[in-house]
Amino acid sequence: MHDAPFRARRRFDLDRRHLLSATRTGCGCCAPPMLGGGSSGKNPLQTVATPESEALRLAEFKPRSMLHVPVTRVEKPAFSVIDVHTHLSWMSETRSGVSLGEAMTYFADPAELVALMDRKGIRSMVNLTGGTGKGLEETIARFDAVAPGRFRTMTEPSFALFTETDYPRLQAEAIEHAHRIGAAGLKLLKTLGLYLREGIDQGELVGVDDARFDPMWETCAALNMPVFIHTSDPEAFFLPGDSANERYEELAKHPDWSFYGPEYPSHRDLLAARNRVIARHPATTFVLMHVGNQAEDLATIAECMDRHANVHVDISARISELGRQPRMARRFFERYQDRILFGTDAVPPPYGNDVPQQLLGDELYEIYYRFLETEDEYFDYAPAAVPPQGRWSIYGVGLPPEILRKIYHDNAARMLGMD
Repeated sequence: MHDAPFRARRRFDLDRRHLLSATRTGCGCCAPPMLGGGSSGKNPLQTVATPESEALRLAEFKPRSMLHVPVTRVEKPAFSVIDVHTHLSWMSETRSGVSLGEAMTYFADPAELVALMDRKGIRSMVNLTGGTGKGLEETIARFDAVAPGRFRTMTEPSFALFTETDYPRLQAEAIEHAHRIGAAGLKLLKTLGLYLREGIDQGELVGVDDARFDPMWETCAALNMPVFIHTSDPEAFFLPGDSANERYEELAKHPDWSFYGPEYPSHRDLLAARNRVIARHPATTFVLMHVGNQAEDLATIAECMDRHANVHVDISARISELGRQPRMARRFFERYQDRILFGTDAVPPPYGNDVPQQLLGDELYEIYYRFLETEDEYFDYAPAAVPPQGRWSIYGVGLPPEILRKIYHDNAARMLGMD
């Protein structure tokens, strides 16, 4: 009877030695590997990186996804498209980020564009950066008049006149002239709030809500001209460009896109000033470009849209943000389906080569159509070897036909009088 505990302990010791021996020889199933000792072979808890593996530069890292998931190619959209956000021309003179004068540079030939539009099911392209004065007249003649119905051109503020004492009146008159010659609306780049200064390119920055622009907003309301406004930029552009910034590569490639530092307003302050303008001019229709530069914060842009019935948004150059939050994005599309416009921010090559998320071409449109129409998973948001806005992929939101038709076409057609 007294030998039983001894025999049990002896059996336990034998079993333990057998288990340890098996672990050392590679058996032992899920037992953890032994640490220490002189054994050779792969040990997942004692790996040593090689110099070559740690020396790979981030710019050279181009991983290929190992996911095996459905791939849906959408060559043509479910409904005819009005792309409300393209750049087919640009003012030739720029001073410190402020476009001036009436001379224009043209990025594309209308005939080549029409061929692309026919391939991709695009009814019309809206050229936002159409210029002012004689330049605007030239742009409208080059695009709108050559292919009626296929192009719509917008005007821009006459910032070259900003230092004139009667600028508010002159600007209102410039908007009236633009309307008379066929401009579809007014487009503001991020110039206002980030580049325009009291001396155009010198002195204090001019605020988005500066009262000198009130006649411009009111003239647009009186003439039923929508205002397409780009205020601020992605939130990451206002943060340090360090290892914690998810847009690090983009900012390293485009350092002039960074607005971090005391010389610039904050992202929050810029948007607050924009919202004050919207509240002050309820009769003016505002289209906030790039989901209001709040695609990373849909709850906040939703608050703005709930508060102001005169606010719409476009999705241009932000499917990279919307597509990585597909469930929240789909709810946003469903809730604001009558106030969201299709846009790409497309720039023709070679001018758009450095911004692949905006490079005009068949592939760009197919990515947008795939995002809106399918529930495909984990795909590229731009035709580029490396994701240009951040190293992630996107998911389709699979919108139903009744919402797709509004976003692709009907909302813009109603706003621009193209029904």
